[in-house]
Amino acid sequence: MSKTKNKNLMTLEEFKEKNYGKCGTKKRDELEAGYDNFKIGVMLQQARLEKGLTQEELADRVGTTKSYISKIENNIKEARISTLQKIVELGFGGHLDLSIRL
Repeated sequence: MSKTKNKNLMTLEEFKEKNYGKCGTKKRDELEAGYDNFKIGVMLQQARLEKGLTQEELADRVGTTKSYISKIENNIKEARISTLQKIVELGFGGHLDLSIRL
């Protein structure tokens, strides 16, 4: 079997540059910010599932509602850092680490 390269295929980086511009442009920065928020929601959901908690159980531990937890996990609502800290510490018994990369 011979391998042929599909000329229509592109890397994710190439796709983002073509459709959203280079890093540092407004449209691209908005895309990346949205992706970062999405990652946080997915990370919280994965941690909750690993702990064997329902959204309602996590909400009870944190002092919020199931609906609010769902909105954070599904990237409908952005959470403040203090809220993320409560979820991680009170809900999961963990510690929230943040980093800044320049």
